[in-house]
Amino acid sequence: MSGNIAKSLLTIGAVSLQPNDPFTWSSGLRSPIYCDNRLTMSFPEVRSEIAEQFVEMIKAQYPDVEVIAGTATAGIPHAAWVADRLKLPMIYIRSKAKGHGKQNMIEGALAEDQKVVVIEDLISTGGSSIQAANAVRESGGNVLGVCAIFTYELGAATTAFEEVGIPVSTLTSYSVLLEEALALGKIAESDVPVLKTWSADPKAWSSVHE
Repeated sequence: MSGNIAKSLLTIGAVSLQPNDPFTWSSGLRSPIYCDNRLTMSFPEVRSEIAEQFVEMIKAQYPDVEVIAGTATAGIPHAAWVADRLKLPMIYIRSKAKGHGKQNMIEGALAEDQKVVVIEDLISTGGSSIQAANAVRESGGNVLGVCAIFTYELGAATTAFEEVGIPVSTLTSYSVLLEEALALGKIAESDVPVLKTWSADPKAWSSVHE
């Protein structure tokens, strides 16, 4: 399953690998990988595959879930497709409180202590996902876990989720992506060590490739 999702992301161009011509993230960090899972919305077969795998994951790991939550903005459409398949209520979580009206951070109906699974598009450091999960908690929800399409497998994210006690599961990962990229000819065998070095220490890798 994780290999198929990774292959799909590479095929539609949602993930690009450029070890010799790194991208610059909004944070200023230099990276050999760029992930834009918003592109999956435009490919019905891929988005359907993702939704179906999310559904299977949630049924297996969180059978008591009562509400599906999407993170703004990229997690929202996937949460909608998953909630529809599971016939469950959906909410979405703003990145910050609305500046007018009730100043909501949670949109939709959430009852006290309802069991929630948060849908995210990708996990980098885990900060935005944890912020979203905490917003649900502060609004009275019980966060069972976070489910994401992709993870960079950074140690900082693992530590961050452990510290707040939130389980996280993903459909595919950076290491699986590298295997599929090599099989598809998207990268050369000689690129693999460079790409693995980035994952082990992104900041150090970025400083060398500035």
